[in-house]
Amino acid sequence: MKKNMKIASTLLMAGSLMLAACNKYLEVQPDNRTKLDSPEKVAQLLTSAYPANDYICFAESMSDNVGDREHAGDQYSGDLRVNINAYHFIDYASTEKGSPDVYWQGCYEAIAAANQALQACEAAGDNPAYAPYKGEALLARAYAHFMLVTFFAKTYDSTTAGADPGIPYVLVPETTLYAKYERKTVKYVYDMIEKDLLEGLPLISNAAFKIPAYHFNKAAANAFAARFYLFKKDYNKVIQYASQVFPGGNPADRLRDINGTFQQLTRAERLENYTSASESANLLLATTNSIWARAWIGYQFGLNRERTISIYYSGNVTGAVMDYPIYYYGANVNNDGFEKFRENFIYTSAEIGYAYIYVPLLTTEEVLFNRAEANALTGHTDAAIADLNAFLSKRISGYDASVNNLTLQKMMDFYGLDAQKALVQTILDLKQMEFIQEGMRWLDILRYNLPVTHEEVGGETTTILGNDPRKILQIPESAQSAGIAPNPR
Repeated sequence: MKKNMKIASTLLMAGSLMLAACNKYLEVQPDNRTKLDSPEKVAQLLTSAYPANDYICFAESMSDNVGDREHAGDQYSGDLRVNINAYHFIDYASTEKGSPDVYWQGCYEAIAAANQALQACEAAGDNPAYAPYKGEALLARAYAHFMLVTFFAKTYDSTTAGADPGIPYVLVPETTLYAKYERKTVKYVYDMIEKDLLEGLPLISNAAFKIPAYHFNKAAANAFAARFYLFKKDYNKVIQYASQVFPGGNPADRLRDINGTFQQLTRAERLENYTSASESANLLLATTNSIWARAWIGYQFGLNRERTISIYYSGNVTGAVMDYPIYYYGANVNNDGFEKFRENFIYTSAEIGYAYIYVPLLTTEEVLFNRAEANALTGHTDAAIADLNAFLSKRISGYDASVNNLTLQKMMDFYGLDAQKALVQTILDLKQMEFIQEGMRWLDILRYNLPVTHEEVGGETTTILGNDPRKILQIPESAQSAGIAPNPR
C-alpha cells in the first residue's frame, strides 16, 4: 500500500506540472488528429464526454457525513489538503485528484469532447446513424454543465436565478487558444441544460451501446432529468421522468439487494459488484482518474465512530437494523467506512501508472428517492411511502413487511413533525445512509440550505449556515485569470 501511495504522489506531482502548463482551464483544444467521419468514430470520442475526475472527496469532506478521525491522517502519505481544506471550507488552488479545480477541469474537458461530437453529427446532416450519438452528446454536455453549476454557483432559486452568476455554458468546440467566456446567470445555465436534455433524450437508443451503463442510455437520461427537475423544484416532471426508469413493475427489482445476495458476497466480491455494469442499480458509470478508493481510508476527516453511530446506530424511523456493512480500518478505531470502490491501477511502465475507479453517477436508488420526495411535496403521500417501503425491503435486516413497513404515523411520531415534513425528513435520512462516501449528501445540503458543523478533537468547530457563501465552490484561479469572475467570500 505504501508503495502505491508513493506512486500516486509521483503521478500527482507530474500531473501538477502538466496542468500548470495549461493557463486556462476552459480553453481545452479539441483533438483534431482523427477525422470524425463515421458514427463509430463519434461513438469512440464520446467515451471522453464524461468527467474523468470525481467530486467525491471534496463533496464528502464538506458534508455532515464526516468528523475528525484524529490520527487517521498519519496513515496516509498523499496530499491531505484536499480533505483538510474542504473540511474547513478553505479555498485553495490545487491539481490534486479529488479537488474542485481538477473536477472543474474534468467537466470542461468532457464538454469539449461532447461539443466536438455534436459538430461531427451536424456535419453528417440528417444521417440517422448519428442520431443516438447526438443524443448522448447533448445529455453528456447537459450533465457536465449541471454538475458545474451545482458546485460552483448558487443553488437554483426561481426568484433569484435570473441574477445569480452561473458558469460558462460552452456550446462549440474552441477554435482559438484564448477563447473568452461569460458566466451569465444560473437561469441561463438551467435553460440551456433543459434545452440539451429535452432535445437529446428522444434520440437516445440503447441499441447503440455495447455496455449501456457506460453511456447515457434511456434509463440514465431519465434519471438525470429527474435530478435536474428536483433541483428546479418542478416536481411533476420529477415524477414523470423517474417513473420512466421503473416502467410497469416493482421498483425493488432494480435496487441493490443489500440485505440479500449482497450479504452473501465476500468483501472482494462486494467491491466488484458495487460499481459493476452488470448491477442493474447502476444506470450510468464513469471511469475516473481517482485515488479515492485508497485515500478515503487515510484521510483525517471522514466517517468516524461518532458519525457512524449518529447516522446508522442511534435509531432510525424504521426501528430496525439496516444491513449496511460498516467496517473499521487500521490502528485508529475512530476510522470507519463502507467499502464501495475497487481501485483499478493501470501501469504505464513497470513501476508507475494511474489509479482509476468506476463511479456510479446515476442509480436507481437515487431515482426512487427523487420520485418519493416529489410525490411527498405534491401531496401524493401513499405513492411516496410505497417507494420508501420498496427501498426498505432491500435494506432492512430480516425484513418483514408487517413489522418494518413505514406508515405516515410512524414517521410523524419518530420526528415529531407534521406529515409532509416527516416524510421528507425520512427520505433525506435514508438517502444519507445509502450514499455515504459517495458525495451525494452534499447535494441535499445544498438543496435544503442545511447547516453543517465540523468538529475537531481539540474542540475547534467550523460552522456554515444555510446561506453561507462558502457552500459555493470558488472558481479556479486559472479560470479567474481568463476573466471568469470569482464567487464572493
